Amino acid sequence: MSEIVLPEVELNIYSPKDPTEVTVVENYICTQESSPNFVRHVTFDVSGTDLEGRVRVGQSIGILPPGQNEKGRPHKLRLYSVSSPTKGEDGKSHLISTTVKRTIEELEDGSLYTGICSNYLADLKPGEKVQATGPSGKRFLMPENAKDFNYVFFATGTGIAPFRGMIKELFEDDDFEGQVALVFGCPYRTDLIYPDYFREMEAKHENFQYITCVSREDRRADGSKKYVQTSIEDCQDQLNPIFEQENTLIYICGLKGMETGIYQNLARGGFKEYLVIKGDFAKLHPDDWDWEEMRRNVKPGARTFEEVY
Repeated sequence: MSEIVLPEVELNIYSPKDPTEVTVVENYICTQESSPNFVRHVTFDVSGTDLEGRVRVGQSIGILPPGQNEKGRPHKLRLYSVSSPTKGEDGKSHLISTTVKRTIEELEDGSLYTGICSNYLADLKPGEKVQATGPSGKRFLMPENAKDFNYVFFATGTGIAPFRGMIKELFEDDDFEGQVALVFGCPYRTDLIYPDYFREMEAKHENFQYITCVSREDRRADGSKKYVQTSIEDCQDQLNPIFEQENTLIYICGLKGMETGIYQNLARGGFKEYLVIKGDFAKLHPDDWDWEEMRRNVKPGARTFEEVY
């Protein structure tokens, strides 16, 4: 197997105390039009800043929303995963994109909570300026020799963002011969993010598979809901041939907790090489793993990368 060498990256060229100003050039909904959730693809022009050409796919940029909180302090920085490839959106190094979901939640008292930064970003129009920081992140990257590997990407929600950029990067020159499977989970079919792009990629490339797990609509053979973690069992014909390769890497991005089920099902499927299982816990059958104990005793191995929140 090829050695996994992550690239050296620059971090925090711009900090919250010394941000830079970037310009919004596009802002559009990237789910199905009928979705009750609002997820937007936002692209920034970073021309003239030190971010140009220095942000890799798998990293994040920070956004500083204007205004103050109820204590009179500036709103906190929020990090957003880059959804464009390293070469930039559409191959333009001065364009960096991200994927933003409006946070709108009903609290126990019946009032609505609206996320400060997500709604600020979602409201922006092309031409408006934003205070930005970054880049952040040095672990959730593809190797320097990325095209020497196969990939299984697991995502929920806006965790799809880095995988859009990674997939664009892998297939940009039509010389990638590895296998890629993208497993994406969401509650309803209308919540699929960038579905047209991924369907087009699947139709165009025999070595790309797009697997969706729509938990509140799709059912497994036993009647239970489909989640990204259940795809490991349900889609063995598609996924096992990739998992079995020594040069396959797994990336997990999305809601915290999803990784637990993925790890347990990998172990059930006989793919413990993607994990580090500590001490006596390794002697237990995966069916007997206690989920709380798992968090302490089962960690991602050298071929597995996770970014959950």
